[in-house]
Amino acid sequence: MSTADIGIDSAAERFQRDGVVHLAGAFADWLDLLRAGVERNMGTPGPYTREYEPEGSKGYFFGDYCNWDRVPEYRDFVFHSHAAGLAAQLMGSSTARFFHEHVLVKEPRTESRTPWHHDLPYYCIDGTQCVSFWTALDPVPRAICLELVVGSHRWGKSFMPKKFVGVDYRREGEALDTMPDIDGHRDEYEIASFDVAPGDAIAFHFLTVHGAPGNASASARRRAFVHRWVGDDVRFKVRPGEVSPPFPEVHRRLSDGDPLDDPEFPLVWPSSG
Repeated sequence: MSTADIGIDSAAERFQRDGVVHLAGAFADWLDLLRAGVERNMGTPGPYTREYEPEGSKGYFFGDYCNWDRVPEYRDFVFHSHAAGLAAQLMGSSTARFFHEHVLVKEPRTESRTPWHHDLPYYCIDGTQCVSFWTALDPVPRAICLELVVGSHRWGKSFMPKKFVGVDYRREGEALDTMPDIDGHRDEYEIASFDVAPGDAIAFHFLTVHGAPGNASASARRRAFVHRWVGDDVRFKVRPGEVSPPFPEVHRRLSDGDPLDDPEFPLVWPSSG
């Protein structure tokens, strides 16, 4: 599928306005490859693997990230799909640099929900040109799909990052806001969610507030491959305390305010061939 098929101009307008846009069939041509990569990843987990479901649960919630350089299917997707060009157009950027991938798998009967949060305060970066593609590898009905607060990327807020097990990050000395009680006041927010087909993507800004319910299905998996991209104005940021992903080697190579000119964050668009 090309960016013309996606209707990129109207999609970019909605992305900039709402902080979220549903892209039907955006990566349908890459489904088999991404599914194979996720199965390889789950079979040989990386150093940042997390299993979030509590002991005794009938379900299983698997998360892992930063494996693109060791999982050949991920690497193929990053460098040979149209994701980078699509990211650049949504961000309004002349470049697209790959930030990292994040795999989230909620197996049937998984009770754990993903808490409301937004992503930028977790990261060692700052800037406005950024996009995540939450790419569905299974049919995901609205009842168990990602939920996003429309327009929250324009609130001018930076919320305390929270681990998916519900504990705040250690961030002494950084002025961060407390996430409002969205579930307790859902009628006060415009919350977007979608019935998504395999290969669909939900594109959202790193400051868009989002969360997700558990997977109450008795048989259906909910596998998501999330790939994250940054554009021209994004810079390295040293935060006081934990960041996720940690990128320890990058912290030794870059200083606060540096461009992300580092092999950990390859420049994919425009392609060098």
